[in-house]
Amino acid sequence: MDQALRPRRSPLFMPGANARALDKAKGLACDAIIIDLEDAVAPDAKEEARRRAAETVASHPYGTREVVIRVNGMDTPWYHDDLTAAVAAGPDAIAVPKVGSADQVRTIAADMEAAGAPADMRLWAMIETPRAVLDCLAIAEASPRLAALVMGTNDLTKELQAQHVPGRAPVTTALQMCLLAARAAGKVILDGVYNDVRDAEGFRSQAEEAYLMGFDGKTLIHPSQVGPANEVFAPSQDEVEDARGVLDAWETGDGSGVVTYQGRMIENLHVDTARRILALADAISAAETPRD
Repeated sequence: MDQALRPRRSPLFMPGANARALDKAKGLACDAIIIDLEDAVAPDAKEEARRRAAETVASHPYGTREVVIRVNGMDTPWYHDDLTAAVAAGPDAIAVPKVGSADQVRTIAADMEAAGAPADMRLWAMIETPRAVLDCLAIAEASPRLAALVMGTNDLTKELQAQHVPGRAPVTTALQMCLLAARAAGKVILDGVYNDVRDAEGFRSQAEEAYLMGFDGKTLIHPSQVGPANEVFAPSQDEVEDARGVLDAWETGDGSGVVTYQGRMIENLHVDTARRILALADAISAAETPRD
């Protein structure tokens, strides 16, 4: 699937040490599975989680879903062994937490290559500190391996000495800065997690905010969040029908003169948006049919 169009509405973190969770993920409708060796794994379970994650990914149990392994950070004693095992397992991408500079991206990319990563194995960089936000464009442009930026809003809020509040005013500027960087560099960008798995209304509200801002998807921590995320970050039927109408009007007008659709003037930028919406809708349909 074209990496630029691959749906990433609902990347779900699953703990690498939990065999039952990894097995359950086989039946979930998330677009991506992030097998976590970092936050979800206690220090004394790191080696077992690494082994289990590698064996699971190597067996290719998740069908068409994108599979990512999140390793421990570069400043930990587990990073190199995690990275080596993850590369050998053959996921679609490796996520690295607390990436703080373009130099770190280049180092990770070099480490992946040294471990034998094929050219199409991607890197997801987690943006979790004020420094990373301020240097986000350089990070996004640092390596062709880097495919996605993932906002680590929990750690960022902590580093800012801010509070978690509805609307996320304390981190909105950071989210927008990283979104600008991702779009300037042509990268995917994913919103951070929503912590209260019991608050379905709050989750949907935050996901809708992220969609309206322009994020490609939202990282998740519970299977109950998958359905709402898939719905929010997919073009609605009204959007798809409107996009088709815009393209029909443009083609009927042959792209010349003044082209209108339902009273709106249509220009190239509207045509580009309509094509993107339809391409994403087609990519979602292709990813979901069939889903193993």
